[in-house]
Amino acid sequence: MKLADKKLFFYVVFLLSFSVIIAYSLGAYAIEYYGYNEFHFLIRQSFAVILGILIMWIFSQIHPSKLINKFGFFIFFFSIFLIIIMQFLPDSFASSAGGAKRWIRLPGFSLAPSEFFKIGFIVFLAWSFSRKFVGKERDSIGAEFLALLPYIVVFAFIIFFIAVMQNDLGQVVLMAIILGIMLLFAGGSLKLVGMLFLGVSSLAIISIVTSAHRIMRIKTWWGSIQDLVLSIFPENIAQTMRIENTPEPYQIYYSIVAMNNGGILGEGLGNGVIKLGFLSEVHTDIVLAGLTEELGLLGLSIFVLIFALILHRIFKIANRVKNNVYSLFCIGIAVMLGFSFLINAFGITGIIPIKGIAVPFLSYGGSAILASCVAIGMVLSISKTIK
Repeated sequence: MKLADKKLFFYVVFLLSFSVIIAYSLGAYAIEYYGYNEFHFLIRQSFAVILGILIMWIFSQIHPSKLINKFGFFIFFFSIFLIIIMQFLPDSFASSAGGAKRWIRLPGFSLAPSEFFKIGFIVFLAWSFSRKFVGKERDSIGAEFLALLPYIVVFAFIIFFIAVMQNDLGQVVLMAIILGIMLLFAGGSLKLVGMLFLGVSSLAIISIVTSAHRIMRIKTWWGSIQDLVLSIFPENIAQTMRIENTPEPYQIYYSIVAMNNGGILGEGLGNGVIKLGFLSEVHTDIVLAGLTEELGLLGLSIFVLIFALILHRIFKIANRVKNNVYSLFCIGIAVMLGFSFLINAFGITGIIPIKGIAVPFLSYGGSAILASCVAIGMVLSISKTIK
């Protein structure tokens, strides 16, 4: 068996290493506001990054059959267990965001089960799709739908516990995208994926219109782009679509201001001003805006290029590996990472509402870093099976 994909490993290590620097630079205001030690974010991110790199290396030495068939399903079922019991834990053991419990408090750090559930979900889909869809011919859309029915039941669970109980629609949207694209690669028809898309879209609309804070988020987003969008419509149509007195879209506004301030070469590492109270927690979900202000369009382009190379290596492994389960798993991981990046980038630029999804390998946060490293470690293990 050959060595794991070294290029993929070092591309990821590069982004992880810089996430430590950017967490230290962009966390300046949060340190002052919360009264943390100057090196609070640097130390915590360094610990997560070092542990993540170690996990990637260890996983790359293990045969993928053990990781996918055993460890992958352990993550799947154990994260389901944690997501369920987390809702019944007292506040001293479960941290909340937006009125919903999303993290389990452990000594020294907090764990977000949904980050690891995504990996288990991809393992489950890869294993099951390879048996039910790859190489299977069905003569009607009804037969395909019946084959998909068990996954709809699993996805209904996801919607209830993550979108409803955890109040996190963004993660559900991401997992719906993963499900749809993996289904296509497994041999599902476009009609079936279209039905799935319509069903998920309908549920998403229902979850939005029945939630006051989601309606407010949509209004805030629309308020930031309506002048630009409505300028292409006739005046009578534009007036019917315009919403007056929309909430101030401060996150999108200051994110765009930060990127504009950066220009081509940036203000210099550590010299950004958007992190000084204009936007809270810039080092987490708004990291791309803070990074662009300090390193400019050139710096952002380098990171986007490295990220694109990571996705290219994963898709290349998926294309060359002979095992259908491994191939679908790699595709699912690439889709998860790629769309996480796109959803975050589109959110801070106002193209879509902000979803609160971390930028893989760059955003501050132990759970997201470790989950991404677990996923890459499993892909590295698969890469060793390619002849």
